[in-house]
Amino acid sequence: MSQAKHGIQSTVASSLAVLMFVVTSCVGMNISFAEDTSLAEHVAQPTRKISRLQKLDFRRPPVLPDIKSPSVETITRSIHDGVQFLVDDQNPNGSWGSATKTKDLNIYAPVPGAHHAFRAATTSLCLSALVECAADDDEARVAIEKGEAWLFEYLPKLRRADGTAMYNVWGHSYGIEALAHLHRYHADDTARTAAIRSLIEQQFEMLRKYESVDGGWGYYDQRYQAQRPTSSSISFVGGTALVALHRAKTIGIDPPEDIVKRAVAAIHRQQKPDFTYLYGEYLKDRPMREINRPGGSLGRSQCCNAALRFWGDVEVTDNVLKHWLYRLYERNGWLDIGRKRPVPHESWFQVAGYFYYFGHYYAAICIDELPAAERAPYQAMLADLIVPLQEKNGCWWDYPLYDYHRPYGTAMALMTLKRCLPAE
Repeated sequence: MSQAKHGIQSTVASSLAVLMFVVTSCVGMNISFAEDTSLAEHVAQPTRKISRLQKLDFRRPPVLPDIKSPSVETITRSIHDGVQFLVDDQNPNGSWGSATKTKDLNIYAPVPGAHHAFRAATTSLCLSALVECAADDDEARVAIEKGEAWLFEYLPKLRRADGTAMYNVWGHSYGIEALAHLHRYHADDTARTAAIRSLIEQQFEMLRKYESVDGGWGYYDQRYQAQRPTSSSISFVGGTALVALHRAKTIGIDPPEDIVKRAVAAIHRQQKPDFTYLYGEYLKDRPMREINRPGGSLGRSQCCNAALRFWGDVEVTDNVLKHWLYRLYERNGWLDIGRKRPVPHESWFQVAGYFYYFGHYYAAICIDELPAAERAPYQAMLADLIVPLQEKNGCWWDYPLYDYHRPYGTAMALMTLKRCLPAE
C-alpha cells in the first residue's frame, strides 16, 4: 500500500509529479498502463446501467437489479485461463512476483525488506488460489509443490523492512490463509499437517510481535518506530488478519484470543453507523474526509464486515452483507475508476487501484456467509464485474506494483470467481 496520500502520511514523489499525473489523466494523454492492454482497451470497458441507489435499510434486504450472470462455462473458462497464467508466471524458485518493472513513481518500499513482504504475500495468495481452483490439475499441483517449498523456507524469516514500513503483516496474514488451504490439501499426511500447524502458530507470534500498541495492525509507523510498533491501526489490515485467523480456526488451530479481541475492538472504533469504515484510526477526527465516506469505503466494508462477523459481531447481519454487496455492484465505478491508475489515491474518494480485487475477493467471502439459496443474484453481480476485466494473457491486475500486481490480482480474481459458481 502507498504512503502517497495514504497519510495522507507521507509522499513518494514531489507535489509537482503528482499534479502532472492528475493533469495528464484528465486531458487524456497517452499514459501507458502496462503491457497487457492499450489505453483504449482500459477506457472501453463494458458499461452498465446504473439504477437509483436505494437508501440503506438493514431491516430488510435490498431490491436487486436483474443481472444476467456469465454462464458457468464462461466462468469456468475464465478460471482455467487465470490458473494457466499463474502456472506460467511462477518464478523458478517457486515464488511469484519480483521487484522489477519499476516506474518513475513507486510506493514507499525500503529495500530489501519491503519486497520480501510483497513476495511473501503474493506467493501466499497464488498458493491459496491454486489450491482452491485447480488442486486436481497436474500443472497446478507441481506449482503448488514448488510454491509450498518456497513458503516454508522464507515465511519464517519474514520481518518488517525497517522501523517505518511493516508490509510484512500482509505476508503473515496471507501466509496463514495459504497454510490453512495447504493443511486441507495435505489432510491425509499427518507429518505435513503437523509442520503446517507449527508454521501457522509461528505466524501467530509474528502478528503478535508486529501488533500495534493500539491493537490491530498498520503497515506504516510514522510515530516513533519503536520495537513495539506505534503504527495507527488500519481497518482493512486488521480485517485481513482477522479473516486469516478465522481460516486457521476453521481447521482447528485457534489463534491467541487476546490479539483477536484487540483487533476486533480496533475495527469497531473505526466503524461508522452505516457499516462504512475509516481508512485508519489516525483519520478518526476527519470522518467525512473523502476516503472515509461510503464511496471510499467500498473496497473496505466487505473485508471489515466479514472479519467482524467471523468473530461474533451479531450486528453484521445477512442484510448488512447484502446491502453492501448491492452497493459494491451499483456504485462499482468509484472503485473501477481508480483501477490501473499509477498514482495511489488520486481517484475520486481517494480510492487507490489496489483496492479493486481486494474488495471483490472479500465480497465473495461475504457471499459465502449467506444462505446457499440466497447467493445466486450476488454471485451474478460479482461474475458480471470480474469476468470482462480479464486480460488477454489470462491475468487480472488493478495497480502497477513492480511485478507483483498481475499474480496477486489474478489470485484474488480467481478466488472471487470460484465463489460465483453454483455449489457442487
